[in-house]
Amino acid sequence: MAGSSIAETLLYTVNHLLREEKYKTLLAVIKGFRNGAVYGVKIRAPHAFVMTFLFKNGSLQDKVRAIVQATYTHSRNLACFVFIYKGLVALQRWLQKRTLQSHSFLAACVGGWIVFGDNNHINSQINMYLLSRIIFGLVRLAAEKGYIPQTKHDPFPVFATLVWGIVLWLFEYHPHTLQPSLQSSMNYLYHDSNTWHDITDFLIYNKRPLQK
Repeated sequence: MAGSSIAETLLYTVNHLLREEKYKTLLAVIKGFRNGAVYGVKIRAPHAFVMTFLFKNGSLQDKVRAIVQATYTHSRNLACFVFIYKGLVALQRWLQKRTLQSHSFLAACVGGWIVFGDNNHINSQINMYLLSRIIFGLVRLAAEKGYIPQTKHDPFPVFATLVWGIVLWLFEYHPHTLQPSLQSSMNYLYHDSNTWHDITDFLIYNKRPLQK
């Protein structure tokens, strides 16, 4: 009974603390770290699992280790970035006694340099993913502000045409310019499909299993 009473008191104290308005900014930074870590696992674990078992050689132990390492790196980096970003936004707001658009930009720049500035394959994937999104966003914003004219027809087919034309040209003639994971995917789709020996590596396997 005593243990139950202590647990209830502790739970009440924690919940009361979480409702305190004066701690809201700090608690939001901490929860941001938590959400970054969880989201990183949700995003990276399935992707790492599929890519590792599709394209990487090695023992099961090596593959599991690669999945865990990639998931950990993505989760840690995202958690740290959210923590830094929210913390710096709150600090600037506290120092200047108001909220400015520059706060978000500067905080994200610092966080991006600290966390995502290391040139590894995880950060490369994340940064390139964001690059495609911000290009879309900036074009839409420019159209909304009147900096570029609104088109009468949907420009997406032209966009798709150029994206696929350029990426396949790069893959076929300058593959070293593309990210390794993209090279692996395209090799599987476009080059590995040129080679087979019999029904086993034509329909069942991508490549003939190694003979023991």
